[in-house]
Amino acid sequence: MTTEVHTTDAHKETMGFQAEVQQLLKLVINSLYSNKEIFLRELVSNGADACDKLRFEGLSDDALFESEPDLLVEISVDKEAKTVTIEDNGIGMNRQEVMENIGTIARSGTKSFFEKLTGDQQQDSHLIGQFGVGFYSSFIIADRVSVETRRAGLTAEHGGRWESTGEGDYTLETIDKARRGTSITLHLREEESEFLDGWKLRSLVHKYSEHITLPIMMEPDAPPPAEEGEEPKEMEPWEQVNKATALWSLNRNEISEEEYKEFYKSVGHDWQEPMEWIHARVEGNLEYTQLLYLPAKAPFDLNDRERTHGIKLYVRRVFIMEDTDKLMPTYLRFIRGVIDSNDLPLNVSREILQSSKVVDQIKKGSVKKVLGMLEGVVKRGEEEYSKFWSEFGSVFKEGLIEDTSNQERIAKLCRFSTSESEGQSQSVSLESYVSRMSEGQNKIYFITAETYNAAKNSPHLEVFRKKGIEVLLLTDSVDEWVTNHLREFDGKSLQSVTQGDLDLGELEDKDEKMELEKEEESFKSMIEQMKEVLSDEVEDIRVSSRLTDSPACLVAGAGGMDANMERIMKSMGQEVAGSKRILEINVGHPLVERLQSEADDERFADWSRILFDQSVLAEGSQLDDPASFTRRLNELLQTLAG
Repeated sequence: MTTEVHTTDAHKETMGFQAEVQQLLKLVINSLYSNKEIFLRELVSNGADACDKLRFEGLSDDALFESEPDLLVEISVDKEAKTVTIEDNGIGMNRQEVMENIGTIARSGTKSFFEKLTGDQQQDSHLIGQFGVGFYSSFIIADRVSVETRRAGLTAEHGGRWESTGEGDYTLETIDKARRGTSITLHLREEESEFLDGWKLRSLVHKYSEHITLPIMMEPDAPPPAEEGEEPKEMEPWEQVNKATALWSLNRNEISEEEYKEFYKSVGHDWQEPMEWIHARVEGNLEYTQLLYLPAKAPFDLNDRERTHGIKLYVRRVFIMEDTDKLMPTYLRFIRGVIDSNDLPLNVSREILQSSKVVDQIKKGSVKKVLGMLEGVVKRGEEEYSKFWSEFGSVFKEGLIEDTSNQERIAKLCRFSTSESEGQSQSVSLESYVSRMSEGQNKIYFITAETYNAAKNSPHLEVFRKKGIEVLLLTDSVDEWVTNHLREFDGKSLQSVTQGDLDLGELEDKDEKMELEKEEESFKSMIEQMKEVLSDEVEDIRVSSRLTDSPACLVAGAGGMDANMERIMKSMGQEVAGSKRILEINVGHPLVERLQSEADDERFADWSRILFDQSVLAEGSQLDDPASFTRRLNELLQTLAG
């Protein structure tokens, strides 16, 4: 969407940028100026991607190649006009695509990207790297940018020209463009004349784009003017300035660490170095090569499960497609890189990918390599691994649900907060939890909640603190589903502390249990009276064995849906009928003891409802009638005050 149309005729219109685009432009220019040379890497990578898209679409329609089958990116300089032009003969764009890709930011997650901005230049520059700078990096060095483009398959008169100074608006007009593809011309700022030097640009290509898998051509510098009596010197032909060799096809000992890092920045559209990578060649019945990277930072749209995956599929070094979710499961959607197969046809389609046993084997092998890479990070130390977990942990845990064949390996790589850990950082492995379980403990106890504080301060944990039993504090939304799929670890079953009867096994004190049974008998008539009062709100009322300090709490029945799961389902737009839960009361609490002796039926009912409402609030839920709760509470306080 554009904000305003100023002038319109049959061929040209002037439109305002989205406010978000203006904001992004300012951030890019100010935050990345110290690394301004990356503009060339971004624009060359975009040009190469456009060529890759044409190659893929051309598999089913070779007419798209028109009369120019050889794909390439060209860089030229006009010193007199002070311009640098990056041109590709790839897929190109039609008028609508220009507006969608440049005039607006239509990518999902953009809102959350801007919400994360802090105003701190250093922090925001890292965030920009996660967003992907792309085309907007042009304005780091240019005060005016012109884009001429025509989509492959359209006739010359369907070309378009986009132009802007990056201030607040842009023009878009229809032009004749004989050549398909996109040409981006940067009108350099006065202080950026260094980029008019051909040798400078060549060095940047070598630095950032050496292994782009198609030729990057450069126009040579103009020869010096002929001296008097000399014949004018002819221009040298255009020359290829990159190797155009698929990096992954080389032996590992032929590739430097720096080359690996720069290739990642190109393929991952990231300007930060990767955390880790793995380069492997599989031979035998099935032959393929994989070069897979673990980014250092999560992209802003990591939680969008529908986003394009970051694995590029090649067949015998020919690009096929990128959004190949069949090559990497959704829980590993943060992985970037390439997979090159010798056993797939060049005209492989999405339908073939859906049913191919070869693809299934490649995916299986790639997942094992990634899990091995993460296990390698763990071996280097938990401090290093915590960097990965803080960025990708909440997504990686989805693997416990999706990938049952690797569930045990994934479980070992997961990290959690616990009632005994310091702070809310997720740093405890299930292995370390099991290693320090109390003698006689045969279950892994957990609680799910909306926030860390809600989990840590839950009344359901009181008896566990008393007995020194560690409890996992699960606060990621995916955790509710995780605990339904991960039933046990190392022979120990997982047990919610908010569902069903409390089962402490051998840790249960027999004397305490007998005392509880006696108390339950003595409070029987009071409980029956409470049941009458709260019959519409609760399934049952019973004496609690899990409370030591709080007067009451709510517990879901065995197999029932707890409050946190209800909240999550409702936030997803699901119709959820609120299920009745069990109210547990602490008969040793002064309020409960006072309630037992209350003879006034009306006051008994009010105080019973106070206990129920308190329990609702303690589990993080909202009251249906907070005003009535406040009134009852005030009356109780007045009574207790004398």
